[in-house]
Amino acid sequence: MKVIITAGGTGGHIYPALAILNKIKEKEPNSTFLYIGTKDRMEKDIVPKQGIPYLGIDMQGLNRKHIFKNIKVLLKTYKNIKFLKKKIKEFNPDIVIGVAGYVTLPVIYASYKLGYKTFIHEQNLIPGMTNKFLAKKVDKIGVSLKGSLKYFPKDKTIYTGNPRSEEVKNSKYVSLDKLDSSLDPNKKLVIIVMGSLGSKTMNIKLKETLPLFKNKDYQVIFVTGKNYYEYYKEIKVSNNVKIVPYLNNMMDYLKNTSCIVSRSGASTISEITVLGIPPILIPSPYVTNNHQYLNAKELFDNNACILMEEMNFNSKELVDNIDKIINDNKFSNELKNNLLKLGVSDSATKIYNIIKEITE
Repeated sequence: MKVIITAGGTGGHIYPALAILNKIKEKEPNSTFLYIGTKDRMEKDIVPKQGIPYLGIDMQGLNRKHIFKNIKVLLKTYKNIKFLKKKIKEFNPDIVIGVAGYVTLPVIYASYKLGYKTFIHEQNLIPGMTNKFLAKKVDKIGVSLKGSLKYFPKDKTIYTGNPRSEEVKNSKYVSLDKLDSSLDPNKKLVIIVMGSLGSKTMNIKLKETLPLFKNKDYQVIFVTGKNYYEYYKEIKVSNNVKIVPYLNNMMDYLKNTSCIVSRSGASTISEITVLGIPPILIPSPYVTNNHQYLNAKELFDNNACILMEEMNFNSKELVDNIDKIINDNKFSNELKNNLLKLGVSDSATKIYNIIKEITE
């Protein structure tokens, strides 16, 4: 199979795209790929390291605060569509897959105009502007959350779950002492992470929280994000707390985790639901359509998480909530069972089957 895949901006788009790509590679090892992303976002570094042919374009999203700047964005989009028509024709794919982010708009639209088969996937509960625009033009649409179905045409939209979940489900168990020899694999683990880049506001608040873990009978790994690790290097914490800038292959350690404190991006939701990790979700209030809050609310309404809002954050309340999950087995098992009901463990396979149906 010849596949063009496009996604960009955040790990929440890029890693699901790679999960789909890897599933196609697993099913059809002779497949060839072209990944189209931006020249200046995360995907330009992540994707080429995987040995995947990469084409970067100069693309921006719409500016919601300064409308007149969007004239430049629209001109850039038009120029990219013209350029991409030539590149897509040269590659001549069997299918073009868009996994969200503004970079997908010119790629999928150009493919649609050329008559190629197309599939898009939405990770968040509320669709982004790009997927809303493309919905009527593509052959099929996959969504991560059931609540998203109502935003897309019924005849072409399928509840697939998030393709990242299948990789997480199949990840290998890694003992905690592989990460740090001082960690005890037999003690319960709490991971606190506010996204791969970290959060300035939450990092300031969490500085006051770390001392409260002293004498707790569980371990805490706090992931600061690469941008903020320097602020924590000199901070003294108790032996049961480890501060790291980033966790490579975090999904390998999730199978050790008894509680996770995190934002509520789409990839996070897919990981915790498929593994049943009791979560305390603190949605980022700085994202489009407040979609992280809505993602978390879907879990909260199904009694599958504790929901805390950043503006009302309180260190003692957070630690009390962690203690409840760690120490109250009945409560944590209830959360776990409800999470597992929401998880889709074969999402990438479902998407592969849809793609095969479209291309055949």
